[in-house]
Amino acid sequence: MAEFDVIIIGGGPGGYVCAIRCAQLGLKTAVVEGRETLGGTCLNVGCIPSKALLNATHHLHEAQENFEKMGLMGAAPTVDWAKMLAYKSDVIGQNTKGIEFLFKKNKVTWLKGWGTIPAAGQVQVGDEVHSAKSIVIATGSESSSLPGVAVDEKIVVTSTGALELDRIPQKLVVIGAGVIGLEMGSVYARLGAEVTVVEYLDAITPGMDAEVAKTFQRILTKQGLTFVMGAAVQGVDVAGGTATVRYKLRKDDSEASLTADTVLVATGRRPYTAGLGLEALGVEMLPRGQVKTDGHFATTVKGIYAIGDAITGPMLAHKAEDEGMALAEILAGKSGHVNYGVIPGVIYTTPEVASVGKTEEQLKEEGRAYKVGKFSFMGNGRAKAVFQGDGFVKILADKATDRILGAHIIGPMAGDLIHEICVAMEFGASAQDLALTCHAHPTYSEAVREAALACGDGAIHA
Repeated sequence: MAEFDVIIIGGGPGGYVCAIRCAQLGLKTAVVEGRETLGGTCLNVGCIPSKALLNATHHLHEAQENFEKMGLMGAAPTVDWAKMLAYKSDVIGQNTKGIEFLFKKNKVTWLKGWGTIPAAGQVQVGDEVHSAKSIVIATGSESSSLPGVAVDEKIVVTSTGALELDRIPQKLVVIGAGVIGLEMGSVYARLGAEVTVVEYLDAITPGMDAEVAKTFQRILTKQGLTFVMGAAVQGVDVAGGTATVRYKLRKDDSEASLTADTVLVATGRRPYTAGLGLEALGVEMLPRGQVKTDGHFATTVKGIYAIGDAITGPMLAHKAEDEGMALAEILAGKSGHVNYGVIPGVIYTTPEVASVGKTEEQLKEEGRAYKVGKFSFMGNGRAKAVFQGDGFVKILADKATDRILGAHIIGPMAGDLIHEICVAMEFGASAQDLALTCHAHPTYSEAVREAALACGDGAIHA
């Protein structure tokens, strides 16, 4: 029996980051991972491969739509799908090898296989049982489906199958207008597929600032995506290589259907904790399948902790990473903390969409007095130069104190721009603090400053 200070079950963003930080803090650490590679869903079949395909198809779109406008003449490139998938796989490989290197550098032991917890303080991997003072559940999540929808990862696929299709579909139906559905829908729309998104609610990207969501849907529609809103999917029938998606409109109960050669089920994710033996140990679970934890990530069984998608909160890789680092600090006898009010969310379409903090809808519900500073990218010289004038930056600030309460960006590089606002919020900054900070010209980030100025006396270029 090998003995460790910490054994982490799961080698995804939460698990591997927690492991590296534990090792850096002097704890003897092991990670249990059954995949052939480290990095979890995010790196192997999620965030990273999808960004590779988004990048490739963005360049294709630019060549098709904008090169000629800039005097770059000639035919747009044709698509070699097999080579594009190989590029995606190479990106994955470089990153997974990087994590293996970091494990070796920090002396983290990789216990290859699937883990169970036969008793508190013990983790079994295959036939071997290892002991640990602390056990961390970082097993992540899996795609969830709908009743009447059988996933085969060939015709009816989750995000995993959508990254490995053997051909570019002619017609793609996406069930769910969340982050995954819209990103993958954008990829295949750029590749020439006819993409229809079916969403149960009346607005896309649930929980997003309503004004941003409305603008986002308008832009995606202009890019060729079709939306069927307020539609409850009743089932998917597959016959002869064709799928028929049956749905009922919530407003009048009328029934309709769509046919496609591929259906992407993007209806969210659920915690993946099956097979760990948690129930037998007495680890308390929440009604939606998450592991119940306290403010220090401890479960109801002493010595067992949980982080990431396995517990409550947004299912985001960077949220899991933050929790992993905070827990490592706690296990090493230090203070670990996550500020859940300043966790950004990003959608990597073109334009990108990013948000942090409160939405207008949340502030209204709380009855909080606030002001809005908004600036359109049409007033940003850099954005117009690259044909990305659609969208805006919106900053929400407390009406009395001017403290920044939230920000929402739809436009170029939104996923990077949001972070100066995250830092500002972490320090309790006011909109005026941003407005008085010199921003280089010409940059997209000037739009952030202009939105901050709009919280006061007004933007300059509006």
